[in-house]
Amino acid sequence: MMTLVLTAVPAGLRGDLTKWLLEISPGVFVGNPSARVRDELWERVMGSVADGRALLVYPDANEQGYSYRVHRHAWTPVDFDGVTLLRRPTGGERVPQRSTGWSNAAAYRRARRR
Repeated sequence: MMTLVLTAVPAGLRGDLTKWLLEISPGVFVGNPSARVRDELWERVMGSVADGRALLVYPDANEQGYSYRVHRHAWTPVDFDGVTLLRRPTGGERVPQRSTGWSNAAAYRRARRR
């Protein structure tokens, strides 16, 4: 079973992924696709994620029984003697930040109302 966690991605991508996976919470997808479908879904996510983040956990033949893939995520997978751990950023590392404020679409809607 694989788990895919998406943050700040276009709604169209989330809707597209529901064809193959079950969205159990906003941005959290689970399913049991084949390795080929999983790789194709990851490529689709990589092409559509824009400024968002993605984390994929899937079963693998290793000591832990699973592996990670990350994209623009603050925590990075690091291999320690065959065990993959997620390293948190320290205070000195720069973490990708989402832009704050209203989106362009919200600004256009506000402008049309006036």
